[in-house]
Amino acid sequence: MPKVLVPLAQGCEELEAITVIDLMRRAEIDVVTAGLDDEPIVCSRGTLMIADTTIDSALDDDYDMVVLPGGLPGANNLEKDSRIQGLLVNMSNNDKYIAAICAAPKVLATAGLLVDRKVTCYPGALKDYAIDGLVYEEKSVVIDGKIITSRGPGTAMDFTLELIEILTTQAKRQEVESALQRPA
Repeated sequence: MPKVLVPLAQGCEELEAITVIDLMRRAEIDVVTAGLDDEPIVCSRGTLMIADTTIDSALDDDYDMVVLPGGLPGANNLEKDSRIQGLLVNMSNNDKYIAAICAAPKVLATAGLLVDRKVTCYPGALKDYAIDGLVYEEKSVVIDGKIITSRGPGTAMDFTLELIEILTTQAKRQEVESALQRPA
């Protein structure tokens, strides 16, 4: 069973975080949520979330993928956290999947992971970053090797279904998507 880490920073976008966690668990993926501290996470719209563990404890395990929810100031908090930066570099060095949605691709930019990459994000989230060879695409989801990015809350389901297919099978993705009763 694939194992995924979802770091939850204060101010994260709850729709993105919950969509990733919920749909991946429906796909029988082992999802571990980790707060940057041991406090309940107050999301960008005021929703309270309780993480499974702290990032310090979570870093003792290995993961097939890390998924960063966006939202502000959540993405800024992830970006400033040296443990998250180290995790991303380690995941990249070990050829593991890294996914980020909304403003969270800026965390990947700070880690140096977007050079010569195709990427999408919330409009303007990367405007203050000078990244050599970056190609911005206005798509719901962009996959470039083991880096997967998406635009925002409205693309969270498409993003997560892509991640499910990457980690499992197209059949598992279709099984999860069918049960959601999304319009064709």
